[in-house]
Amino acid sequence: MDIVKIVLTVIYVIAALAIITVVLLQEGKSAGLGSLGGGTSSSNNSYWDKNKKHSLEGKFERWTKATAALFVILALVLMILN
Repeated sequence: MDIVKIVLTVIYVIAALAIITVVLLQEGKSAGLGSLGGGTSSSNNSYWDKNKKHSLEGKFERWTKATAALFVILALVLMILN
């Protein structure tokens, strides 16, 4: 049983590092001060919004969700095993 805990702990740490890395690689979601005056229009963003999941940013978002789910599941499993 100790070997299982060690393996799960190593995977848990790798998942934590992966979440940190992927989140840091993502672009910021805030529009900044430019949005105060209404500087963005929805017509300029429509193509980007439709095809966002195929871009690198969309892949980062999917990887963030997957690694976060793995992180939470492993945390629960490790808690039960202790």
